[in-house]
Amino acid sequence: MTETLTDLNKRLARLEDLEAIRQLFIDYGHHLDHCDFDSYGRLFAADGELLLGPMGRARGPAAITELMRARLGGSQGNSYHLIANPIIDLQGDRATSVVTWAAITRGPKGEPALTLYGYHKDQLIREGGGWKFLRREGHIALPSKFTQP
Repeated sequence: MTETLTDLNKRLARLEDLEAIRQLFIDYGHHLDHCDFDSYGRLFAADGELLLGPMGRARGPAAITELMRARLGGSQGNSYHLIANPIIDLQGDRATSVVTWAAITRGPKGEPALTLYGYHKDQLIREGGGWKFLRREGHIALPSKFTQP
């Protein structure tokens, strides 16, 4: 075995970072689905920015929390987000990513309905010992009430 312990530690640290970033994506959908907007806002860096097209934009965890509460506070957790296909470019304490997502809700007869489908383009940063969104830009690929002018 020609790899040194230092090389193995670097590889392990990279894998741990990638897994932490993937968990950040999962936590995003989970907090959104459960209308836990306080936890949702804490996923963003101190000067993190959220851009959700016609739904709005905000900078900083507190402002992001308030934006989501104002836009979705009455939804009572009736959506289920599926997070898929993360493409992550990890460069030390920063990363960029593109992540596909879909939102499922209940249709008029209780059946599952795909109501939104899109992707996020992200800039990520290691902050306070964990990974946070520095910039999250949401794009809706399928028409919905949120894509109307």
